[in-house]
Amino acid sequence: MKSSLQLAALAAFCNYASAKEIEMDPEVDAALFKSGARHQQIMSTKETRGGEQQSFWASRREAGIFSPSQYKSMSADVDVVPCTDGLAKLTPGDPNYEFKCSGIDLYDFQSHFDLGSTVGEGAGSWGWTSPDGREFVAVAQQDGTSFSEVSAAGKLIYLGRLPQYPDAQPSLWREIKGYKSYVVIGSEAVDHGIQIFDMAKLLDADPAAPATYSNEDDIYYWNELPTGRSHNVVTNEEKDYAVAVGAQPRTSACASGLIFIDLTDLENLSSPGCAAQDGYVHDAQCLVYRGPDAKYDGADICYGYNEDTLTIYDVTDKENTTVISRISYEGASYTHQGWVLDTQNQHYLLLDDEYDEYDGAGLGSEGFPITYIWDVSDLENPKQTGYYQASRKGIDHNQFVNNGLAFQSNYGGGLHILDVSSIPEDPTGKSVKEVGYFDIYPEDDEVEGGGEIEFVGTWSHYPYFKSGYIVINTIERGAYVVKRSEA
Repeated sequence: MKSSLQLAALAAFCNYASAKEIEMDPEVDAALFKSGARHQQIMSTKETRGGEQQSFWASRREAGIFSPSQYKSMSADVDVVPCTDGLAKLTPGDPNYEFKCSGIDLYDFQSHFDLGSTVGEGAGSWGWTSPDGREFVAVAQQDGTSFSEVSAAGKLIYLGRLPQYPDAQPSLWREIKGYKSYVVIGSEAVDHGIQIFDMAKLLDADPAAPATYSNEDDIYYWNELPTGRSHNVVTNEEKDYAVAVGAQPRTSACASGLIFIDLTDLENLSSPGCAAQDGYVHDAQCLVYRGPDAKYDGADICYGYNEDTLTIYDVTDKENTTVISRISYEGASYTHQGWVLDTQNQHYLLLDDEYDEYDGAGLGSEGFPITYIWDVSDLENPKQTGYYQASRKGIDHNQFVNNGLAFQSNYGGGLHILDVSSIPEDPTGKSVKEVGYFDIYPEDDEVEGGGEIEFVGTWSHYPYFKSGYIVINTIERGAYVVKRSEA
């Protein structure tokens, strides 16, 4: 239950409908965000069990919607399912296997069951390309992480799995990022810690006998989080470190901020420090700064997505980090995630808000996902310059940028690809164009506006394979392999 102060703060803050940066109201910030009230509200809506009202995911679990064995994997005999006249018909005539699309073809679908999970419930994902060009993907599930090779034909070849850490309870929240040949894995499960697995082990894996990798023998492990749980993980490969973010409780010394993990000696993992100044960090991107702000040239910068603000940190000295700037925006409901437009010229970034559509706030009041565009050429004074509004209703979740294209997982709306190369010339967003989409959740196709505003469908994707294949991980069904029709 929200207090009257929290309700008043929410009403005051969310009654906006334009694209503009603003200073965060301290009372709203304290009552709704720093208190953890908004985060707990979202978590409870999705998953928290107990009490009189069943959560959304718990009700779906009880109804059998998450049962992975019910979903039919794509036959290896099928080469590709082209997007024709707006549909990719995996099973013609079956509405649950006909996917709305534009400019994206389907190469494979494998259920969570056929990817080794008994419970399914997908979340994060990441990929790795071996020195000889083979492509591999890690797919997070409630009970662990599944590993597959993406073949030259775009097929998922299941190779094995790493179970969740044995001391932890299952959690749908499991996130993955890459570091060299390794994947770094965190979870919201208490006592989970950070698993680090070398994907190079997959080079000699036998698909005829998928392996179950050991938490004792096959990983590096770091267990110094306050309670073992983290909301997400981040890596800076160039600087050889990882970051655990959103590590509860908020009252800990690091305040659920950026907790750094030194990766230079995997046998002896350690933390050089943390950044607690702005409290809870939901997600971040940490990069060596290359961009127009000469003052910070070469600095180690983290762009933090901190529930109600874009917060930019200088983390060059992990023992003495500083906040460069902290700014909010009209209609902020839950600042979720974002990505710079170009890592080699960090002039602009894209930001998404997970709750503005659900809450009917600001630009998200009509229920169409909003991509907020920021000019960060002056790291001390970020400016919101514009936005892009999606054409189908839903909720935006995770996005990544590659070569002028933004790849977005919009929950039930599936994967959307935006051409954002126009932003340096037109930062208003009016020239941004959607160049492809693949709707992995046909259950809501007939809903007005094209989709439900609910936490269903795709959680994440990996768009960085040279082959052009994109792996989409979904909550209910499993993993899809798609590719742009002209790619």
